[in-house]
Amino acid sequence: MINFRSDRVAVTVPATSANLGPGFDCFGLALDCRDEVSAQITPTGTSVTVTGEGAGTLPTDDTHLVVRAMVAGFDRIGRRPTGLQVSCHNRIPQARGLGSSSAAIIAGLLLARELTAGENSLTGDEAVLALAAELEGHPDNVAACLLGGATVAWTASGGARAVRLSPHPSLRPVVFVPADQALTVRARAALPVVVSHADAAANAGRAALLTHALSDRPDLLFAATEDWLHQRYRAEQMPATAALVATLRATGVAAVVSGAGPAVLALTAPPSGFHPGAGWRSWSGPVAAGAAVSTPSATLGP
Repeated sequence: MINFRSDRVAVTVPATSANLGPGFDCFGLALDCRDEVSAQITPTGTSVTVTGEGAGTLPTDDTHLVVRAMVAGFDRIGRRPTGLQVSCHNRIPQARGLGSSSAAIIAGLLLARELTAGENSLTGDEAVLALAAELEGHPDNVAACLLGGATVAWTASGGARAVRLSPHPSLRPVVFVPADQALTVRARAALPVVVSHADAAANAGRAALLTHALSDRPDLLFAATEDWLHQRYRAEQMPATAALVATLRATGVAAVVSGAGPAVLALTAPPSGFHPGAGWRSWSGPVAAGAAVSTPSATLGP
């Protein structure tokens, strides 16, 4: 018999950047910006409160992505609760290529696991990652969100797998966030079905170099972040993003499109006094730890 906890549980989940240039759909990096999500089982019904990013636009019923992920988790465990009350305090920008959907999915699955008393089918991180990748459609962001640090993810016969790299202590990503949003599905639609062997070989070499540069040789990050597979094809949809990446790289900064965009990630420091221009905001911080169970705070409700 599967039993549920009666108390409120909470998790924090980091923003993430995927691809990091050549590592399309496999590389991820956890960023220093976290959503806080808590949940409690109720006698009936589903309600969601949202503060911060997405407040007033995200759904507040069982169509909210955190709830949908929780339901998927409970179904994998083998029993759904009677009702849920979920509170989200969001800091991760929505629809900017910073992993907001992956954060919601990981939060939902971990909450489902924590609300279930005792061992269950989501007890291990491997099980959480596999289901999260099923829900998201690819494992790059969810792996970095769950495990933290820098990650390399892939899909095998048993589902998604990932390893965590230890980022070099000097790595301090800078994130540039535009005012406009973008849809991942549109960005993916811009990609060609076939690429040349030369482009594929070039990307494979840079992706291999990137694993070394992230952990041991940050001086190689500029070369390691060159890409031939996706960024050039998305440039027409995101001209401001492409222009900012080009401007930063012209000064020697290891800048890339963050995930499907339109945010930009710099893995090395921009020149002193650099300003991205009107309509952009930025933050810098250390590479983040992964998702974690936390104590519910006052911002998350009762």
